[in-house]
Amino acid sequence: MTRLRADRFTVTSSKVRLTGASSNDHCAAVGKMGRVAVASRNGFVTISKNFLALLVSFSLLATPLWAAPSSWLGTIVYADHARFGTGQASVGTTIFSGDRLSTDQSGSVQVRAGAARFLLSGASMATFSQEDAAPAATLAFGTASFSTANSKAFALHVASAVIRPNSDQPTIGQVTVLSPKELIVKSTRGSLTIAVEDDMREIPEGAAYRVVLDPSPADPQGPRGAGTKGYGGPPIKAARSRFIWYAVGVAGLITVWAVHEALESPDRP
Repeated sequence: MTRLRADRFTVTSSKVRLTGASSNDHCAAVGKMGRVAVASRNGFVTISKNFLALLVSFSLLATPLWAAPSSWLGTIVYADHARFGTGQASVGTTIFSGDRLSTDQSGSVQVRAGAARFLLSGASMATFSQEDAAPAATLAFGTASFSTANSKAFALHVASAVIRPNSDQPTIGQVTVLSPKELIVKSTRGSLTIAVEDDMREIPEGAAYRVVLDPSPADPQGPRGAGTKGYGGPPIKAARSRFIWYAVGVAGLITVWAVHEALESPDRP
């Protein structure tokens, strides 16, 4: 009886030993799993931080592109023998700041730009820009006309001169470049202003002037000779001004009327 009890005790003890070993293994396994879980969490946190840093960097890089204001200025609504940059100009082309339009001898192109329209006649070239959030253009050579609905709708540059509408009334103006320092400015409807730095003057409705920029002090009366026929009277301003101008005769009224029709006719695009 005693041996039997001893054997039972031995077996029981063995079970106890086995159970104790299993408990140790279980604890070790649990410890390893805990360390793996902690490592996994640490790795996940590291990956999350790296991803977040990458996302922030990308957002900072892309923000200036998303936040940049559009330089869209207008759309070509009519084109005939005209070029957009070095390619052919076509109706529907969008105009941005820096875009250049030019025409052949018999060509023309018209742009709708917000509250303004811009018409480039034959053998002319102009480059568009943005000025005080409004469209503007620089006429390099040839003839350009513009119509506006308010005084801030458009500005036309020729060398150092800037021509704008003078009021918020509907206005139509035309500018022809004769040379790098000479131009003719006509007002068909409403009045215009022409400014060269701090020298600004008004061109009333129906008037036209030949403008000489940066006149030489040695020639206060402006240039004479060929090409001045039809321009009467002495210069309105002295040579100390930024420019001098002469009243233009009635020879250009037919051209002015044609431009008026082109910019206002409902049959035009």
